[in-house]
Amino acid sequence: MPSPVPLQSAAAGLFVFFGLLLLIVGIVLVVWTYRDAQQNSSQSASLWAIVVFLAPLLGFVLYLLLGRDKR
Repeated sequence: MPSPVPLQSAAAGLFVFFGLLLLIVGIVLVVWTYRDAQQNSSQSASLWAIVVFLAPLLGFVLYLLLGRDKR
């Protein structure tokens, strides 16, 4: 079997790097939303964390617009 072309290896490495970066950002968004909702929302913090987990960008924007009681 031929060895991989260096560009293919670099592309795979970038793909893995950005995938891990997106995963970390998603986890940080869920954790931040949960903690913030515990302090600044009369609604369920767990529910907001689930919403942000299932739809990260949309859920986070919805939480900022609709979920926070204090500004």
